[in-house]
Amino acid sequence: MDLPETLRKRLDDFSRNVLFEPSRSQPPSKDHDAILQRDKRVLSSLPLQMSLFFNMWFFPWWWICETVMLHLKYPALPDYYKFILVTILILMTLIEAIRLYLGYAGNLQEKVPELAGFWLLSILLQLPLILFQLFNESILVQPLERGVHIVLAVFLLSQALSGFVALRDMVRNTEDQFHLQQFN
Repeated sequence: MDLPETLRKRLDDFSRNVLFEPSRSQPPSKDHDAILQRDKRVLSSLPLQMSLFFNMWFFPWWWICETVMLHLKYPALPDYYKFILVTILILMTLIEAIRLYLGYAGNLQEKVPELAGFWLLSILLQLPLILFQLFNESILVQPLERGVHIVLAVFLLSQALSGFVALRDMVRNTEDQFHLQQFN
């Protein structure tokens, strides 16, 4: 549901005056107007940004819980599951750091390649790894592990959905800008 055009423009002008104008007493210069285009819409996704923020603070707790649980159940696991779980923990740690950086950069700076990389890492790597850890009973899933895996899986699903919507909007906006520049 979109806001009416007149209300959206008034809110946009108000937020630009309150948030971006350094001093209200001096009139804005031409350079200032060139930096802040009046008709440019902010395409960053607030739900995606909130989910990334909370995920950034949750991930260290997930990592600590996962490491402690792996240490406790390590003697009871078969050798191949020991190797698989240690490899998954290392991979998920590296992928999550890269994924969160790409999500922040792509969403806040409205960069399509970074946001697309974030979305692909979420869907193709992180989600299958966390679902493997969540639903494979052979790795002796503990209740604490199940809880933190469910929370991380919810973060990943919400980020995949809101990331897709944000990516679609940014691509459409970039396409519209390209068509407008082509005719000018």
